[in-house]
Amino acid sequence: MNMHDSPVTAPPAPKGLAQMQLPIVMMRDILLKTIYRKNVNVVSEVAEAICLPIPVTQELIDLAREQKLLQATGTLNANSGNEMGYQLTDAGKSRAQDALSQSEYFGAMPVPLAVYREQIERQSIRNIMVTRAQLVSAMGYLVLPDSLLDHLGPAVSAGRSILMYGPPGNGKSSISNGIRDALGDHVYVPRAIEYAGQVITVYDPIVHSLIEEAPEDPTALRRPKRFDSRYVKCERPTVITGGELSLDMLDLVYNPTARTYQAPLQLKSTGGIFIVDDLGRQAEPPQSLVNRWIVPLEENKDILALQSGEKFEVPFDTLVIFSTNFHPNEIFDQAALRRIFFKIKIDGPNQENFLKIFAMVARKRRMPLNEGALVHLLKAKYPTIDNIYANYQPIFLIDQMIAICEFEGIPYQMTPELIDRAWANMFVKDEHIVK
Repeated sequence: MNMHDSPVTAPPAPKGLAQMQLPIVMMRDILLKTIYRKNVNVVSEVAEAICLPIPVTQELIDLAREQKLLQATGTLNANSGNEMGYQLTDAGKSRAQDALSQSEYFGAMPVPLAVYREQIERQSIRNIMVTRAQLVSAMGYLVLPDSLLDHLGPAVSAGRSILMYGPPGNGKSSISNGIRDALGDHVYVPRAIEYAGQVITVYDPIVHSLIEEAPEDPTALRRPKRFDSRYVKCERPTVITGGELSLDMLDLVYNPTARTYQAPLQLKSTGGIFIVDDLGRQAEPPQSLVNRWIVPLEENKDILALQSGEKFEVPFDTLVIFSTNFHPNEIFDQAALRRIFFKIKIDGPNQENFLKIFAMVARKRRMPLNEGALVHLLKAKYPTIDNIYANYQPIFLIDQMIAICEFEGIPYQMTPELIDRAWANMFVKDEHIVK
């Protein structure tokens, strides 16, 4: 299926308490804690705070009333459409305080892990088909050889792991970002999930880009069907880590004060991309980092552990992109290499593609091309570095020349002399500093 033809199916809103698949005491306690902490007192406000439909919220309120934890205030609240007001009884207050001492979590009702699994399948990264045209347009002004796209396209569409390797400065990071842009659709991210009575928060505004929904038109005859508001509609997530990545970042993070967990990075990137940039620059050896990914990459599931030591499985639905300046044989054994599905060498451009990039960047930056300056660059400068071209060089050289022109107060231009000055900034000579 093509991502633009069939949108991701939204999670349906729960119809009643029986459908929720959460422990009833947990739901009641989250209700009480939320009313206590947020001071909400009519059903519509409470429903918004705990992210449940009004009828389900009303069921929960009725349950708490039966247990004498909530009482109706008997007054209709004129500010909110004459709704009945509710307040905690003394027993309700002490139950709320008690529940807060066990876990500070309140607000959005969590989604049970089993229910979240179903949503992950509906929006799996493996359902995506990326066309050559989408990939090319997402790569911006990267000029990529067709042979590279031949490898990249199937790798992205398979939603499996990719290892990009090759000399620095050739756009491995830009290609990773381009892949992210090519995905182009959206997913639903739960605010929190529940497993074995424990709450794990997932939605993270730093990782997830919220898609703003158009406000409802009350006059419209057909109301848009609302999805389960315990989820947030987001762009497919991208987590980018570099030299700072350590193994413990891939574990559940326990907050001892709130007594809740935060999802690790790879769980936050579900339905999207996890980029491990600069592999080989982390404190941990690359081999042990990749060993940590072996089960997820092979079995589409990850194993996480609670504070108690109990281990449990979560779905792993992420396109993992490793990028390194080292040759794979230097940093991995054969068993690890076998488990990474696609290995793609990202080389520097040949002279023809280098000139294409140079011309394209110059046009974008409004820098007129000059034949004499280009001949000087190719004949006098590049031989000094064995004619090794890199994708970052055109942008670097042109930006340097622009900076010089602006400083000297002259119109943008390209001359052999300006090429020499820009080149001098691109490479630092080995000079022995006299102490």
